[in-house]
Amino acid sequence: MRRRLGPAALALAGALALAGCGGSDSGDSGDSGSAKAELSAGTAYMPQPVSDDMAAGFLTVTNKGGAPDELTSVTSDIAGQVTVHETVDGAMQEVKSLKIPAGGRLELKSGGDHLMFEQLKSKPKEGQTVSVELHFAHSGPMKVEMPVKPATYTPKTGH
Repeated sequence: MRRRLGPAALALAGALALAGCGGSDSGDSGDSGSAKAELSAGTAYMPQPVSDDMAAGFLTVTNKGGAPDELTSVTSDIAGQVTVHETVDGAMQEVKSLKIPAGGRLELKSGGDHLMFEQLKSKPKEGQTVSVELHFAHSGPMKVEMPVKPATYTPKTGH
């Protein structure tokens, strides 16, 4: 993986150096905002946990910006730790981050990529709300309120 980062970092440094060679208004181009991620979160929920020490969480992070980002970690007061998991061929595994493409979205859903709340300090009940903070590689942290739904809740997706 580091071999890929070296040439990419050199290309970025070269592009930045070339950009610095322009006139004094080179940083004021109208499209400068398109090179940033513009993240928002929605459809967040947590099924009421059936276990006393573990729960799952789901949400969608939408990126309307022109640059990708990554969900790198999640924190919450109700859990000792919150881990990010991806599901590949029906098997879940913890990962360090999940990509959010430019102009795209990251969907955390039942049976797919998701959050795992581990070492629960209290067991959330249906009707309560769990606060989480999402952390990203490039964007600032985002607070999200996650309503606790029935254990068998399935969101209406229109499919």
